[in-house]
Amino acid sequence: MSSPTVIAPPVPVLAPPYDTGARVALQTEARRFSDEEVRPVADELDRHKGEMPRSLIEKLGKQGYFGILIPTEYGGMGLGVFEYCLIAEELARGWMSVASIIARAQGMGTGFDDGARRRRLLEKSARGEWIGAAALSEPGAGSDLAGVSTRAVRDGDHFVVTGTKRWCGNAKAADFIQLLCRVRDPEPGERRSAGMGTLVVEKEPGAFPEGLTGTPIDKIGYHGFLTWNLEFDGLRVPVANLVADLGRARAGGKDEDEDEGKVKVKDKGKDANTFRAIEQGLNAARVHTAARAVGLARAAVEECLLYLQERHQFDRPIGDFQALRFMAAEMAARVDQARAFYQQVAHLIDLGRPCEREAAMAKLLATEMAVEVTGQAMQLHGGNGYTTERRVERYWRDARLTTVFEGTSQIQQKIISDRLLPRSPLC
Repeated sequence: MSSPTVIAPPVPVLAPPYDTGARVALQTEARRFSDEEVRPVADELDRHKGEMPRSLIEKLGKQGYFGILIPTEYGGMGLGVFEYCLIAEELARGWMSVASIIARAQGMGTGFDDGARRRRLLEKSARGEWIGAAALSEPGAGSDLAGVSTRAVRDGDHFVVTGTKRWCGNAKAADFIQLLCRVRDPEPGERRSAGMGTLVVEKEPGAFPEGLTGTPIDKIGYHGFLTWNLEFDGLRVPVANLVADLGRARAGGKDEDEDEGKVKVKDKGKDANTFRAIEQGLNAARVHTAARAVGLARAAVEECLLYLQERHQFDRPIGDFQALRFMAAEMAARVDQARAFYQQVAHLIDLGRPCEREAAMAKLLATEMAVEVTGQAMQLHGGNGYTTERRVERYWRDARLTTVFEGTSQIQQKIISDRLLPRSPLC
């Protein structure tokens, strides 16, 4: 008796009120690009920890994916966080690193006072010719960015930078490094984040400038580009490269004072704007991470639906067994649930609504879901899942990281609880 035809998994369909014709076309094209251009490269390179080829980056640029959030007057697509996440989900389904590399443009590293310079860089960013790396975390400052100690000291027309940065993805291959550092110490009564500045370190792709060295960090996943530990030792950066704002996606968020040590203060100037822009930009970044996590989990579910039809035991497809069918059903339901939530929050961000709590919730639930669903996918594949012959191990490795970057799950829980529950005077 011939085997029954294997049925392809269903694809997600945009639901009202989000299902505009333009968005459906955008989603369809991103899915095609991911299937035909991204996934074959990932299948070949990821298991060998290979780096993303320049040819793929150039194709991403031609698609316009580095300028989704950049206004059309600068050559971008002029779209919102919703479309950004919609595309990211499809790209992550092929290779999470590709969904991540597009975040290193979108106007990043363009927030200069000089209008002509800003325009030139925005146009390059939209074309994928100004791709950066974000140097935020340090060995002693990860979740607590106010604890950053890398210092930039003014010396004439330059800052001289000294310090260590960690977890800087794409640093060597980048056109620039966006560096969070301390340009002065907080004054009495100011919050700990006062005195922060963001410098754009311009560089040649594939090299580090004098005064900067890097050591690659060997990761278990998230391949496609290298992640670096950076040592700044007298790196000179022009004062003109202190950005006025971070040039990132609009992220919503209240412009409210931070209550630090029971003294409410409001800082002025670029240093205050720097830290606030990072905090607010994390809303969009967290929803973007939720979308990437959904893409990974969805890809794992799709692989399972195919495998459950192809794999035979006891003279039948293992998909006939109710226990496995129910596992697949719950996995698919959780993916759809997380997608609906991130789309709702992305919509709120595009409306300019404050949604720190909602963005943290979307990130928390989607990433924890992705870890569990990709783990279940490994289980459904049995021993075959624990090999590099199948894609599910890649999704599993990459999903594990989503609960850590852009703020750990515990940081998201803190953000959510702080907005739900007041603290007693004893704290």
